[in-house]
Amino acid sequence: MTACDRPGRDPAAGASPALDDGRPRVYLHIGEPKTGTSFLQRSLWGNRARLAAQGVTLPGYSHRDHNRASRDLREAPRETSDPTDPWAGEWDVLTGQALRAPSVAVISDEILAACNPPQADRAVRSLLPADVHIILTVRDFASVLPAEWQERVKCRSTVPWEEWLDSVVDAAPAADRRRRSWFWAVHDTLATLDMWSQRIPRDHVHVITLPPRTSTDVLWVRFASVLGIDPGCIDLAGARANPSLGPAEAEFLRSVNQALPADVPDWFYTRDIKRILAHDLLNSRPRQAVLTVPPGQAAWAREQSEMLIAGLRDAKYDIVGELAELAPQGLAESYAGPADQPAEQLLDAAVHATAALLHELYLAKSLPGERGPGEGRPGPARPGGLRPGGLRPGALRQTLSRWEWTVLNGPTAKRVLRGASHRSGVRRLRVLIWQVLMRPARQPR
Repeated sequence: MTACDRPGRDPAAGASPALDDGRPRVYLHIGEPKTGTSFLQRSLWGNRARLAAQGVTLPGYSHRDHNRASRDLREAPRETSDPTDPWAGEWDVLTGQALRAPSVAVISDEILAACNPPQADRAVRSLLPADVHIILTVRDFASVLPAEWQERVKCRSTVPWEEWLDSVVDAAPAADRRRRSWFWAVHDTLATLDMWSQRIPRDHVHVITLPPRTSTDVLWVRFASVLGIDPGCIDLAGARANPSLGPAEAEFLRSVNQALPADVPDWFYTRDIKRILAHDLLNSRPRQAVLTVPPGQAAWAREQSEMLIAGLRDAKYDIVGELAELAPQGLAESYAGPADQPAEQLLDAAVHATAALLHELYLAKSLPGERGPGEGRPGPARPGGLRPGGLRPGALRQTLSRWEWTVLNGPTAKRVLRGASHRSGVRRLRVLIWQVLMRPARQPR
């Protein structure tokens, strides 16, 4: 049961409407990483029909489309061996779909925070026919530092925790720190906000603070308040936050990265190793400890937090939450780094990881054809899909709907259109196809 089913609750008036001249309002959720973004994205995509009923459109067909568009905008390189489709032209396709929204559209990808100034300017200009708003979620430094290092490890990094942290601290005073350090590329909050707000009013920039040690429901309520929708009508049961790795699990995965042959491509690592080890296995294990900032860097973390709080207070952005929540959390006096973890805990993680990989190998051998290149386990049926079986009322309509989906957006059509999306005519065609397939009657439930 969603919260809107409970008595005694006054629903919101609905999403902020389109402008008087029919232009939509577009919210660009640009990050930052490790600030509850995965939870928010699962909440959005898991409730697409409920959001549509409140006037909120999600362009694209899944969050992968937002990620692909972000890669296109950021001019991310693509390995020649990568079996996934090219992403050239994806940003124009996604923004074209957003501009066709009847009222409100939301684009969300946390790596948009890594854009450089020309890329951010292009992103905003491409949407300026609409009423553009920027949303940035932020978190206290002492929590985001270990979370970001663990994410780097899950992306194949081999740099030890303390060495990585020293590099972040050393880069902090540099004028080009966004170029020198991935951490600062996505967590230089004030510079990011200034870069994205050059063409829009300050009150259109919404900074949502991540509440420490509270239910993620609070974060969703804050996010929904920016969109102007009733947060209670959204089912959050399937939207969990990404749990962080424990020190032992992170150190084990870092050791795996060190031993991994260099010829293993990054797309394979992301598709299989990261998913199986970091997400399916290591995140599901009960953690014995939580990684914290070493005592020697605690004062620096406090100083950075104070600078951020003061800068946000003076910048006149729309603050959703409490700036005090950005004060450092979890600075314990006792400290044990990843390299200090007991050998038996590392061995336990290795045994469970080996078992998980063998189980995945068994599934791949026993279920041939269930997975294609670049794909995970089979997902839910496509909107309008009809599973094999007996006919039921409306079966003909369902069959025609599925045929329409397959012809316009099946694997073959998708591959051909994506491969030709460097052409403006193909990009416009894809926007029109999306309008046909994602009309209100076809919204997945």
